[in-house]
Amino acid sequence: MKFSTKEDVDAPIGKVFDTLADFEMIERAAMRRGVEVQRTDTLSKPGIGASWHAKFNMRGKQREVDIFVPSYDPPNEITMHSQLQGLQSEMKIELVALSRQQTRLSVVANLKPTTLSARLLVQSLKMARTKLNKRFRERVADYARELQERAARL
Repeated sequence: MKFSTKEDVDAPIGKVFDTLADFEMIERAAMRRGVEVQRTDTLSKPGIGASWHAKFNMRGKQREVDIFVPSYDPPNEITMHSQLQGLQSEMKIELVALSRQQTRLSVVANLKPTTLSARLLVQSLKMARTKLNKRFRERVADYARELQERAARL
């Protein structure tokens, strides 16, 4: 199952990428929301091979996810893979400079079930595809506004 959207950010591509690749800030934001995040790599700066293990409660159950960065190309793209209980996902974030002060943010998320229960989950998600697409676009738009505000402070 695939979700995709594009948003324009009023900030230079370099600042948007730096803000997007601030993994420590993202870790802190997740922890504020009650997620236990543990860095599982030894990298001193963002790049290929960055990885995390996270635990969180969702719908009354403890969930665990492993996240890995297989592709990191400043200032153009970051790809993240994750594995969550039989569900693999890939999120590819691409940046394109539209001008010196404007950047297009393109986000593509792809879910692939690897177990029968995950396959049933994805099948049920397909029934609500329109609602989920709308929610995905809204969240990416909110994140783009947040990126723009943080990039302005850099």
